[in-house]
Amino acid sequence: MRINVRGIELYYKVSGNGPPVILLHGNSQDHTIFHVLIEKLSPDYTVYALDSRDHGKSSKVKRLDYMEKMEDVVEFMSILEIKKPILYGFSDGGIIGLLLAIYHPDLLSKLIISGANTNPDGIKRINLLLLKILYFFTRNKKIYLMITEPDISESDLNTISVPTLILAGHNDFIKEEHTKALAENIRDSKLQILEGESHASYVVGSSKIYNIIKEFLR
Repeated sequence: MRINVRGIELYYKVSGNGPPVILLHGNSQDHTIFHVLIEKLSPDYTVYALDSRDHGKSSKVKRLDYMEKMEDVVEFMSILEIKKPILYGFSDGGIIGLLLAIYHPDLLSKLIISGANTNPDGIKRINLLLLKILYFFTRNKKIYLMITEPDISESDLNTISVPTLILAGHNDFIKEEHTKALAENIRDSKLQILEGESHASYVVGSSKIYNIIKEFLR
């Protein structure tokens, strides 16, 4: 399905019945990474899986900004009258989830993030260097977003009041100490570092993410 939001068109899939859950994918992905999770959630939840701007079947734009992407989700929720959803964001989707909880604290019932960072220095040094080299040769706006944003402070995190589950793989390209700092600064949060998992291994096309979050969803 398609919806006009803030001057662009967002593509989304809606499935199931029950309390609302919004799924937000990572950089250079689309909603299809969640096909297994959607199937698992749909018997108990109404699942909205979005393609963010300039991703999947949504509108292309000249530049990308996390605040713009966050406000897209806010208006999406407003237009469809989605009240107090659970939001799960992976990687870039997790960053959007954090911003939403900071700037619109009353909109969510629960927040789940995995593989998210609050600034580019949260990315392991070698991975950040590789991204910068790749951007030098490609001038890809999606890579530029990753090496220049976000800019979320500890004081910003301190304002988050929604119950939050924070996940990351032990072999994630996000620094483990960075993920732990997220949990330390979000007061009503739970942290799980997943042994044997990388940034995306338990998320993309995997039932593992459902098995991990199902108790938190209840």
